[in-house]
Amino acid sequence: MIKLTILFEDPFWIGILDIWDNDELRTAKITFGSEPKDYEVNDFINANFYKLKFSPPVKDIKKKEQHKNPKRVRREINKALQQKTISTKSQQALSLEREQNKVSRKKKTKLQKDEEKEQMYILKQEKKKKKKQGH
Repeated sequence: MIKLTILFEDPFWIGILDIWDNDELRTAKITFGSEPKDYEVNDFINANFYKLKFSPPVKDIKKKEQHKNPKRVRREINKALQQKTISTKSQQALSLEREQNKVSRKKKTKLQKDEEKEQMYILKQEKKKKKKQGH
């Protein structure tokens, strides 16, 4: 099942594409500039679906439905209608992707810093050798 939610997140319009496959949820975030028309969204999805970067799969655990008090159900429905947010599963998937990107970025920068330190050390050693050699 595929679901696309388009909403305004100041200053851009964004689309959240959710894909459920075998009780797993994968999510991609699409940033549009101005408010997209239906045909623009359709064309974009058709042209760029395979280029989208999806989050790692998140298990979608379904709980057994228990009997709930009708008043509680009505309160939960009203509460859900008041919220204008993305589904929590989508948020989890996107935050998981952000965390993974953050970890990989930290590893990359650490390697770069280590390489720079190594280069500086080599330069210092060469300077010392040149000083000892004399004129």
